[in-house]
Amino acid sequence: VQLQASGGGLVQPGGSLRLSCAASRSIFNIVNMAWYRQAPGKQRELVAVVSSGGYLGYADSVKGRFTISRDSAKNTVYLQMNSLKPEDTAVYYCNVEASYYNYWGQGTLVTVSS
Repeated sequence: VQLQASGGGLVQPGGSLRLSCAASRSIFNIVNMAWYRQAPGKQRELVAVVSSGGYLGYADSVKGRFTISRDSAKNTVYLQMNSLKPEDTAVYYCNVEASYYNYWGQGTLVTVSS
């Protein structure tokens, strides 16, 4: 199974982007679907997570600005990012945690700059 992330790009501060991450085929026994990010010189950090039971979790730095959602039928997870700030600049990675394996996407670059 491969995860294909898309939707990154260059956006001005205050702008919006929507990231998508689709699995190449069905993934069973999903525990969580999440987005992580890694800025230059920093460790990878959890941005948002949606559990199989519908629990939503967000990093404090993105609460109220980012929204994670999923389409289980399409094995796709989304990240709507609004009111983007320069400090949101990073490579964003999608993650699907199944009971038997942890899948990672290849990353999509988000650059917030004027």
